[in-house]
Order: sequence, then structure tokens, then C-alpha cells
Amino acid sequence: MAHPPYLREKARELRRTKHLTIDELAARLALPRTTIYHWVRDLPVPGSGPGGGLPTWGQRLGTAAMQQKYLRLRESAYEEGRHSFDTLAADGTFRDFVCLYVAEGYKRSRNTVAICNSDPPVMNLADRWMRRLTQSTLAYSIQYHTDQDLEELRAFWGTMLGVEAERIRMQRKSNSNQLSGRTWRCEYGVLQV
Repeated sequence: MAHPPYLREKARELRRTKHLTIDELAARLALPRTTIYHWVRDLPVPGSGPGGGLPTWGQRLGTAAMQQKYLRLRESAYEEGRHSFDTLAADGTFRDFVCLYVAEGYKRSRNTVAICNSDPPVMNLADRWMRRLTQSTLAYSIQYHTDQDLEELRAFWGTMLGVEAERIRMQRKSNSNQLSGRTWRCEYGVLQV
């Protein structure tokens, strides 16, 4: 059913000026919520959705202060990286580590560094550099196929990296048992550091 154009404009005007929600607009204009949604979806109501209402003055100040704090910390870390690069680059394996991270590293968050691979020497290099570059405790997990021995995998990687086997989490591969013609397999699973 086509609605008169003036109703669409009225819904958009009320959304902009009175910050009405889709439910409030639907009730006020006696129209279906889906129709209202399609008319006003590009006009979000500030403070609606997850998290509740509009931020208070104090919350805005706190947010600004927090953003400044972490900006300073980031800039300090970047500066430290610029100063320490030449020293680190003197070790040829550092460039290997950087290339490894570029190729195999987790990049969705600048606050998380992780590398996944099934090759033991590659993961040994990654683990060695990650331990050297952080003071945080590293987390380890192995993706495995259902036909692999979990304790054997844990023992292998624990010995390879000098880590207690109990610290290594296990995660079954999502496509495990679904690859009917699988000829290649990760003998030691896929390790993430």
C-alpha cells in the first residue's frame, strides 16, 4: 500500500526535530513499524540503541579525557618503536617476524597481536619475538581436526615452545570431518600465539 508523501516527510521531520523512535513514530502516525523504518533508517536517533540515552556532560568529558590518554599512550609507543627499530632490525629474524605478521597476523584490532600457522619453525620464531616484545602473558590455542590426538598436539607444541601443555587451549576446526577428499593435513594442528 502506498502512503501519501506528506506522511513520509512528517515522519522524517519528527525524527529530526523530536528524536522520536520508530515505535513512537509508528504509534503517532498509525503506520506499520516497517514502513517507518524504511523512511527514517538514515536518520538515527542519538543515544538510542545499545547503551541507552544521550551522554551527560560529565560522560562526554570523561570520554574526551580517555581518548586523549590513549592517544598519548599510542603516540609514545609509536615513538618508542621508531627509536628501537634499528636495534631490533640488526637481528635478521626481526624482519622475518615482521613479514610473518604481515602475512599471517591478526589485524582486526590494533590492541591485539596474534599469529596462526601450522609450521613449527615459523611458530617458534613468532613465539620468540612476541615474548621479547611484550610483558603480557601470551595465550596459546590449537585448531585441530577430530581425528587428531589432543594430548599429543599439546605435548608437541608445549615442548617446541617451552610452554606448559595445560596453558594451550584446544579448538576443533569448524570444517573438521567435512573435508571428504582431504589429502593434506596439519600434522600438528594450527597454532595461534
